[in-house]
Amino acid sequence: MRYYFLGIGGIGMSALARFFHRRGDTVSGYDRTPSPLTAELEAEGIPVHYDDRPSDLPDDIDLAVYTPAVPGDLGEFQALKERGIKMEKRSQVLGELTRGKRCIAVAGSHGKTTTSTLIAHLLSMAPCGCSAFLGGISKNFDSNVLINNESEYVVVEADEYDRSFLQLHPYYSVITATDADHLDIYGTHHSLLEAYAQFANQTDPAGMVLLKDGIFIEDDGDPFGHDEHDEHDEHHHGQYDFLDVPHSTYTAQGIEADYYAINVRTYNGNIFFDLRTPEGVLFDLELDGAPLVNVENAVAASAIALRCGLDQYRLRHGLKSFSGVRRRFDYRIREKELVYIDDYAHHPQEINRTIESVRYLYPGKRIVGVFQPHLYTRTRDFADEFAKVLSSLDEIIMMPIYPAREKPILGVTSSMVLRKIDSMSKYLCTPDQVLELVPALCPDVVLTLGAGDIDRLVPRLEATLRENML
Repeated sequence: MRYYFLGIGGIGMSALARFFHRRGDTVSGYDRTPSPLTAELEAEGIPVHYDDRPSDLPDDIDLAVYTPAVPGDLGEFQALKERGIKMEKRSQVLGELTRGKRCIAVAGSHGKTTTSTLIAHLLSMAPCGCSAFLGGISKNFDSNVLINNESEYVVVEADEYDRSFLQLHPYYSVITATDADHLDIYGTHHSLLEAYAQFANQTDPAGMVLLKDGIFIEDDGDPFGHDEHDEHDEHHHGQYDFLDVPHSTYTAQGIEADYYAINVRTYNGNIFFDLRTPEGVLFDLELDGAPLVNVENAVAASAIALRCGLDQYRLRHGLKSFSGVRRRFDYRIREKELVYIDDYAHHPQEINRTIESVRYLYPGKRIVGVFQPHLYTRTRDFADEFAKVLSSLDEIIMMPIYPAREKPILGVTSSMVLRKIDSMSKYLCTPDQVLELVPALCPDVVLTLGAGDIDRLVPRLEATLRENML
């Protein structure tokens, strides 16, 4: 087969491109700008070009794969349609690849990348093994794709944007969070919750839905789909009656769920916890250099891995040896005099949890945060929430909005958020100005946040900070 990818540099698209290339298919593609990921694809033998020129399209294409981020007026997109080439969205292709497999799909407004990557890491140590299509670069695999042709399990990150996850029919599904997001697609939080419910109900009845305890609660505090609690359902209080498939719950805070963490503590920068399961307690599980939120991700991943037959000894080793995901609480510098952490967080809840983790691991330290907002619509919809969570930093540096697929919205800027931040220590900077300002602020901890092209600033900032440490 001959595949052509529009937007091949995207994290999900590149995973598919790598899969087909390693399978022996012919793969090439277009992306708007070069990136470290496209450079890796080219080094692996996948041709990529960066100019929108229909004349550069290969003569023979069996299937063109694209994402919703690709604008409809792109020249190559139009040319492919005019040539009558078969075209499918990335989510459709992923749905087809997982059909007939025991798909483990992880969805959620945050936490899904780390949770799915940790599940894949744990199952890679189990006799059953797994393949995986991930939404980030696993540091253990040094890739966003894992191929095991002998395994019936395939782990995927299930993206809620554009309702992409509804192409999946999992054997096990996990929902980590249902915060309001992508309101440009869904319109209302309730509509988003309805999509998550549909995704959950597409789970195989022979498998299980694993839900973060307490999700599907709307902003008004009422459980989704319920006017009253069911007094006869003592455990889940009728909250999940809309589910037609078996389900369990998990949490890192509280003891009402089926799987939960207790006795969470930190020592020498590592986190320890005990895991309560329906079968008993596993004591003294360890996460190496992980953020506090990874306890919650580890509870979910452990629950799925145990269901797939992983024994407790491999589970212990797997949790401790998990190196994380690039740009997910990613330590760039971890020295006594300075810590630099880079994180993909781009939703207010994600940012808040990342800052909480830093405060937990480094109490009393002075934190300088650099944030690049992602999308005009998200910035508009959550401006007050962004301002509130960023105010908890000691020094706040904001970069201009990364537009991705969107056109500018009048009045929606980083300055709009900056004005709302309750702090005197706040700045609006270009990337080059960030490199000058951050060392001058003499931080104990530096934190870069955002889902845009701030990742290209990260290695430059790391190099600058290391030079200043000499």
